[in-house]
Amino acid sequence: MTAPHIITSVTVEIEAPAAFVWDVLVDYPRYPEWNPYTVAVETSLELDDRIDLTLNNPDGSEGTFVNREFIRIVDPPHHLRYDTGDEMEGIHAIRDQWINELGPDRCSYYTTDTLSGEHAGLVMELNGEWVRAGFDSVAYALKARAEALIRTT
Repeated sequence: MTAPHIITSVTVEIEAPAAFVWDVLVDYPRYPEWNPYTVAVETSLELDDRIDLTLNNPDGSEGTFVNREFIRIVDPPHHLRYDTGDEMEGIHAIRDQWINELGPDRCSYYTTDTLSGEHAGLVMELNGEWVRAGFDSVAYALKARAEALIRTT
């Protein structure tokens, strides 16, 4: 068995309380307004329920695709996890999103994707950089969105 491949975003510090940032992170109907990587999400956020993530095509061409995963951990305002379950043969991906309190009005955010299975190496080779860049764009956009919204409250 090979070691899993891990993709980690940048860590951003956000000038807003962790609970406020959590609310922005899980306000899925507003994703088209600010999220450049995951342009739409459908989920109930109930454990083991599906989460359908709509992403732009990795090659930059017009269009989107839907990646179905399943909610595994919902721990507001700190940790959200979902994974691919048995949706993709030969690949298992676990996505973790972390919000860490740095004080009453500050927190940090980063996300990881842990890939394992027979095709994990190939997925990393073909799409690893695209995923990392997408995760980084989410981190920066979440920071910008939360800080803009907190100033108007």
